[in-house]
Amino acid sequence: MDHFQLFIDGTWCEGGATMETLNPATGTAWATFACAVPDDVDRAVKAAARALDDPTWRDMTQTARGKLIAKLADLVERDAVKLGRLETTDSGKLLAETSTQTAYVADYYRYFAGLADKIEGAVLPIDKPDMHVFTTREPIGVVAAIVPWNAQMFLTATKLGPALAAGCAIVIKASEIAPAPMLAFAKLIEEAGFPPGVVSIITGDAEGCAIPLTRHPRVDRIAFTGGPETARNVVRNSAENFAVTSLELGGKSPILVFEDADLGSAANGLIAGNFGASGQSCVAGSRGLVHRSIFEYLAALIQDRSAGIVVGDPLQAATHVGPLCTRNQVDKITDTLSKAQKQGAKIRFGGAAVDSPGNYMTPTLVECAGPGTETLKVEMFGPVMSLLPFDTEEDAIALANASDFGLGSGIFTQDVARAHRVSKRLKAGICWVNTYRAISPIAPFGGFNQSGYGREAGMESILDYTRTKTTWINTSSEPMANPFVMR
Repeated sequence: MDHFQLFIDGTWCEGGATMETLNPATGTAWATFACAVPDDVDRAVKAAARALDDPTWRDMTQTARGKLIAKLADLVERDAVKLGRLETTDSGKLLAETSTQTAYVADYYRYFAGLADKIEGAVLPIDKPDMHVFTTREPIGVVAAIVPWNAQMFLTATKLGPALAAGCAIVIKASEIAPAPMLAFAKLIEEAGFPPGVVSIITGDAEGCAIPLTRHPRVDRIAFTGGPETARNVVRNSAENFAVTSLELGGKSPILVFEDADLGSAANGLIAGNFGASGQSCVAGSRGLVHRSIFEYLAALIQDRSAGIVVGDPLQAATHVGPLCTRNQVDKITDTLSKAQKQGAKIRFGGAAVDSPGNYMTPTLVECAGPGTETLKVEMFGPVMSLLPFDTEEDAIALANASDFGLGSGIFTQDVARAHRVSKRLKAGICWVNTYRAISPIAPFGGFNQSGYGREAGMESILDYTRTKTTWINTSSEPMANPFVMR
């Protein structure tokens, strides 16, 4: 089997343990990888701290850092198909998506490369005429980035790009579920020529890797993507080092379809938001709220268009829905569907695991009995769409906001005034109108409530990897006045 090593302080190494990784399409082990233990984590963090003090990285101009990040972008684009194939083999996501998304990730690195020398301070119009006072932004320090197995190249870029552009050093913890593409990506870090310790990439379980990383005393910033329960532990761990923390935690995103919508577009939006990426997306639009007057027509249209969905080998171009990454996801979905049916929900199509090797689940449409239906509350991370009717705009907004999450949201309407009015009232960090699941390095990404806090991507995100320093310069030729009185 293939074997992947850890990348720490510019060198390839084994960890304190070894684990296997499974191919979700077959359910069999296909590779092994080194697994970090606390000593490995300590080594990576201390290497990052040394890199921050090393003149090679510390004194590198921001423009030079930008060029280095741009070189990394070129390498990512060059190896997009190779990395995509690794990700597909390890996670089950479609090759068409993993290779395309990885190629697009190169633009994220180019975006942050361009921002590297745009980090500016300011001269303050201070109220003391003998003082020249200005601010500068300095690297926040050592960053611990924790990324999940889904969309890992994208979610890494939104953390690594701004961290490097700001001049930080970073330790990336890949998920122990499907870590192969991230450990292979480390080869591009090495090839690009980043100084040793600036970027380390490790993986491992919670006890051996994630916990010692997030509570390490030398970590200054934590950027986490994952689930709410794990996030609570991350926040508790950060109490040990007072690290600045950002959280992106997924959700149960609503898609609102009004009676004046283009129903063909709305059907495609709902299919994209639920069956795209096999439903394994943090912004999956898994709560479809549809005006009662068009509910039956739209449900039938979705059913008709879904009939041609091909479930199968994620490496094949004809496949639309591949396997889920883990068997636990399949079990969770079938259990949640069973509970929903007991509540009166109707399964219009799908609803069962595929009887074949691998973690396959049929695309499923649930007609919900009411807002308390289990499928409207549980983030299943699979190809399950739940539809619920509404009668008025106020009802739709109330149903959309009746969630502990608040990451994505969607609106389908041809009424521009309504689009503005409703989007303003939705409690979500992202709102797509007449489209769904679109991303860009220019657009901030993040949520409200239990979907976390902080934003990734966009111009302002780079500032989250800096600290502001205020410098006072006394321009007077006179000696200091009374030392016992504050100026």
